[in-house]
Amino acid sequence: MPNRVRVADEVWIATALLHRQHPDAEDFTVGQIVRRAWSENITAAESLRPGVQVHAYLHCVANKPPNPGRYRMLTETAKGRRRLYRPGDPVDPGRSAGKDRPQDDAVPSRYRFLIDWYLHEYVGDGERSVADPILSLQGLGKEIWADEDADAYVHRLREGWL
Repeated sequence: MPNRVRVADEVWIATALLHRQHPDAEDFTVGQIVRRAWSENITAAESLRPGVQVHAYLHCVANKPPNPGRYRMLTETAKGRRRLYRPGDPVDPGRSAGKDRPQDDAVPSRYRFLIDWYLHEYVGDGERSVADPILSLQGLGKEIWADEDADAYVHRLREGWL
C-alpha cells in the first residue's frame, strides 16, 4: 500500500506531521514540507518523488488557480509558505469541490490518526461552518432601535431634513 499513496496525500501527511510537531507554528515553507516528506519516506521509495515539490507549491493549494490539480489541501499564507487548509479559507473557484484531505483508506495505517486530529483538533468539530461575511452582519446594530419601532427610529433620524 505505501507505494500507492497519492503525491497530494503525501504532501498533506507531511504538512500535518509538521503541524503536530510544531503546534505553535502558523505555517511552513514549501521547503520544510518537501524535506518532511523526504525524511518521512511515506512511500518507501529510494528517493523523493518529483511531484512532491510541485504539489506543495501549486497543485494542493486552495487559493491558487487549478493547474491542473483541483485539490484544496493547503493554503498559501504568504509567498512560499503553506499550512493545512481549513474550511472558510479563501478558495479559487476552480477548486471549490476539490479534496481537502486524504480518504482514510488512502493513507497508510500509521498515519490515519492524522485525519482524526485534523477533523477534531485542527479544524474542530468535524468541520467549521463556512460563514458568509455579508450574511454574518445580519442583526448587527439592532440595539440602536431596541426601544422603538424601526420606522419610528428612521423617522426620528430624518427629522429636520429638507
